[in-house]
Amino acid sequence: MSTSAVEPGTRLAERFRLEDRVTESDGATLWKAIDEILARPVAVLTFAPDFPRVHEVVTAARAASRLTDPRLTQVFDAAEDDDHSYVVSEWVTGDSLSDLVAAGPMEPERAAGLVAEAAEAIAHAHEAGLHHLCLRPSHLMWTTGNTVKVLGVAVDAALSGLTTDQPALDDAEGLGRLLYAGLTGHWPGDEEDDGLPAAPMDDGHFCTPRQVTAGVPGYLESVTVRACLPESRRGQSALASPAEVAESLADVARPMPIALPYPSTPAVTSASHSEGPRTDRHPTATAHRPTMQGPAVAPRSGMVNRVLMTVVVLLVIAAVGVGAWTIGRSLGSPRTPEAKGTPAVSNTPTLAPQAVKPKKATAFDPLGDKEENEGAELALDGKPSTLWKTDNYTSADLGNLKDGVGLLLDMGKSMQISDVVATLADAPGASVELKVGDQPELSALKTVARDKDASGKITLAPEQPASGQYVLIWFTRLPADTGGFHGTIYEVVVHSPGSA
Repeated sequence: MSTSAVEPGTRLAERFRLEDRVTESDGATLWKAIDEILARPVAVLTFAPDFPRVHEVVTAARAASRLTDPRLTQVFDAAEDDDHSYVVSEWVTGDSLSDLVAAGPMEPERAAGLVAEAAEAIAHAHEAGLHHLCLRPSHLMWTTGNTVKVLGVAVDAALSGLTTDQPALDDAEGLGRLLYAGLTGHWPGDEEDDGLPAAPMDDGHFCTPRQVTAGVPGYLESVTVRACLPESRRGQSALASPAEVAESLADVARPMPIALPYPSTPAVTSASHSEGPRTDRHPTATAHRPTMQGPAVAPRSGMVNRVLMTVVVLLVIAAVGVGAWTIGRSLGSPRTPEAKGTPAVSNTPTLAPQAVKPKKATAFDPLGDKEENEGAELALDGKPSTLWKTDNYTSADLGNLKDGVGLLLDMGKSMQISDVVATLADAPGASVELKVGDQPELSALKTVARDKDASGKITLAPEQPASGQYVLIWFTRLPADTGGFHGTIYEVVVHSPGSA
């Protein structure tokens, strides 16, 4: 499809309607489009007839579509032919690193947290044989959903025709530059990038972050130098891969939503407009109450005090008498064991359910589809950013190929199951069953709980006591996603009564 033929309103694949032209460069055009089936915005790349690298871009996009880390831009569709070559991916909204440092350097720990997330995500891409190679501040986003997103893995390098013999080292250097930008508000490159001023130089070399910005912690200075400033390492080893950068930042706090700056005190900001003035006046009102009430009660204060003292003495005498009577009755009663037994039973605490980590997680597919089993352990790693998902199907009922598919948890031994908390994708439409039993066979696993039209975090709690070594989260219907239907589980927590 020629550039002239691609205009706002054009529909691709009978579902993606182009709306706004975002950028256009060297024969590749980025559009904001609408997925008319799922009614959501998407990003679409189209190409001029003479664009030389369409095959490379589409191939890279198809490879990137298999990545499961949610911190990487999700590719939904990619097609290559004479008239309709395009790539459809996630439309990301939020602030780029350029936006975040537009007014000056970020708080060091927050900048480190953003880059730590990006490093982990790109390390996952490298494990799949994919690289970025052109990391810039515009590629690192803090989304409106308060998550980190890295744009353009594999695809942007193909668009630009970038290749390298050392992809791990190049991406590690790119991550170091992003950290430098967050810490200083400058870009350590030959020229300005994404609107950031070039980093200052000292004797022909880029200044280190601490030379540019006061207050940068020493360990972040070291990480940045090891990643992207070889002239300043002074014997320190280089960080030669995204995985090494991620490991060096593993202990930094992960980014949270940016708090809006309010001029008022914390006590007032947490209150509504009507509560704020009362909060401010409260100490003054409290201080004035004794002065206002004093004259009214002073004439009778002596008499009131004498009455109160008399009441207290009588109550003490009564309490002593009751206590003596109770002790005497206990000493003389032959039924003391029964009397003592009652409070012991009533005070016995009910054991609260405790989280029990499964020994193993595997995909459970009656047809033995190996594709289903990739990444099953990611549902147990305690990281809400990683996930396991089923294979793609052509319909919600698994393409009429099978009755269901799921995630099987081996608890290591038979135990009672209080509930299972699973975090699914936000897309509605999943039907999920909880099955429990002592054999990893569908016929031996009993359905103990169900949830229809499930999405997000759900709790599957058996109505009757359920015990077994194996716990199966079983999808019988799948939610829609661009290009098909699949079930997703980000995290699973199993609870068992008491100490299991």
